[in-house]
Amino acid sequence: MEIVKTEGIVIGETNYSESSKILKVLTKEYGLISIMSKGCRNLKSKLRGISSKLVYANFYLVYKENGISTLTSADMIDTLKNIRMDINRISYASYLLDLTEQVYKNSKNMEIYSLLISTLLKINEGYDPDVLTCIYELKLLEYLGIRPNVEECSICGNKKNILTISTSNGGYICQNCYHGGKIYSNKTIQLFRMFMYLDINQISKLEIKPEIKKELNDFINEYYDEYSGLYLKSRIFLRDLTKISDK
Repeated sequence: MEIVKTEGIVIGETNYSESSKILKVLTKEYGLISIMSKGCRNLKSKLRGISSKLVYANFYLVYKENGISTLTSADMIDTLKNIRMDINRISYASYLLDLTEQVYKNSKNMEIYSLLISTLLKINEGYDPDVLTCIYELKLLEYLGIRPNVEECSICGNKKNILTISTSNGGYICQNCYHGGKIYSNKTIQLFRMFMYLDINQISKLEIKPEIKKELNDFINEYYDEYSGLYLKSRIFLRDLTKISDK
């Protein structure tokens, strides 16, 4: 029985029998896998503290490529304590985990793992979870195959005189091609392109005015609704939470 080590994060959990769980773990080496954590629901189990959502650790397991692997132990990499202690950050993190699972199933792209970890670590460091979520959502559109055009006008290809960004046209619209619809601020338009190429690990400052954040969220929500086909309860909850905090 060979035991392998893999870095990963628990993105979902399901109770199994009276004392066990099946964990959904996104790993650096194997992608999204299912892991049986036997007896972890028992109070004295050594697996109890490492068998829940948002655990970021090095997992030691009996790996089965086409089946359910078995967890033997794990070493925590980061407890993500600041996220766990804040209901607002937990809400954002839960949504990111749910979104990641759906997008990974669609694309199977291993880059998503590093992107998720970088985002969660920045949220844990205290950076604005709302803005980080916007950045993450925009970057994931690439893996869903529905990336908006933020290089040029989506209609004529003009790279100058960009006026707004359009859901129906799938990206930037220049002044000549504009025929109605919401006009976003110049700052918001610039941020869409910047966020697409931004290295999350390099973020050292993230201060954006509330009205700009609202424009970012409005477009991203509309774009996901229009093109992604994803319906996540955690996303609906997050929208409601954002509306409450805006009041």
